[in-house]
Amino acid sequence: MISREEINKVVSKYDKKKLTIATICSHSALQIFHGAKMEGFRTLGICTPDRRELYESYPLASPDSLLEVENYKEVLEPEFQEKLLKQNVIMVPHGSFVEYVGASNIHEKFSVPMFGNRESLGWESSRKKVREWIKKSSVKVPREFRHPSEIETVCIVKFSGAKGGRGFFLTSSEKDYEKKMKMKLDEGVITKTESENATIQEFINGVRYYPHYFYSPLMKGRDGNGRIEMLSIDRRMESNVEEIYRVMAAGTLQELNINPSYVVTGNAPITIRESLLPEVLNIGKRVRESSVSLFGGIVGPYCVEMVCTPELELYAFEISARIVAGTNLYPLGSFLSAYMFKEPMSTGRRIGREINIGIKEKKLDLLIY
Repeated sequence: MISREEINKVVSKYDKKKLTIATICSHSALQIFHGAKMEGFRTLGICTPDRRELYESYPLASPDSLLEVENYKEVLEPEFQEKLLKQNVIMVPHGSFVEYVGASNIHEKFSVPMFGNRESLGWESSRKKVREWIKKSSVKVPREFRHPSEIETVCIVKFSGAKGGRGFFLTSSEKDYEKKMKMKLDEGVITKTESENATIQEFINGVRYYPHYFYSPLMKGRDGNGRIEMLSIDRRMESNVEEIYRVMAAGTLQELNINPSYVVTGNAPITIRESLLPEVLNIGKRVRESSVSLFGGIVGPYCVEMVCTPELELYAFEISARIVAGTNLYPLGSFLSAYMFKEPMSTGRRIGREINIGIKEKKLDLLIY
């Protein structure tokens, strides 16, 4: 395991006037590069050959240099990490970085300084730990059922991993569960191991919100401690499930041979009624506070994925403990960030701004691990 002390020792040897912001070319990389450039940083992208053209096509968001790899796990090789260290790199993690490289590998083998607390990545990648985290934050969470025989209401069945969204299905009984699970296995959508580790969760009917938070240990909040910011909000466009309601009247999904897919294909901007904002902000605050005792605390961007019911109750079902792709909607800021900053402020730029403050106040150790 890479210790915080080891990372601090590396950062202490960096030339603070020549720091480089780097990330893998995927997910929210364009926004991260764009924001870092706006804050005056040099940028570096790690990409596969097929993605090079894209990341050279947007001048204001193209990294200053690119390092090509055939497989993103090459970043774990000592020789590759040495190249990053020589350029005074601070790596910004995002969803694709965690998925391609692996949270445990990042924690145990990646000795390059990263923005935020790498401990959080292990927590967000475990559904069991996320549920514990949400409950410790005193936020409402959908019920879970340990066995299909316990199902007593409409449930959504989830699977871990990148293709989990493709395997999700709704069910309302043990018999229906067994039928649909067998169908997923026969189609090869999921593996036997994935089926055995499926999560059966109460389906909460409502509107999904994905608020984007940022915790700064360097800026003072209303209580005199670090500041919780809510920068923007989005909702996700999830493959064909977004359009299923259009064909429901024509017959059942099975009769139409339609397999619902929750694979995220994009994001849409959203605002919520102002009377709900206090509770949404408070949820972000409680999630940050509980993270301190669980793993030392979130630093920087995070997202609490929630559903708002017709009764205006908010339920949380996931936490992403780093920048999320929904923030890509706001490269020049949102309706919320405009109320906090005089200049356009994306989440990517907010990361760069925090690092700049850390350099100025000589407190980079509070931001990097």
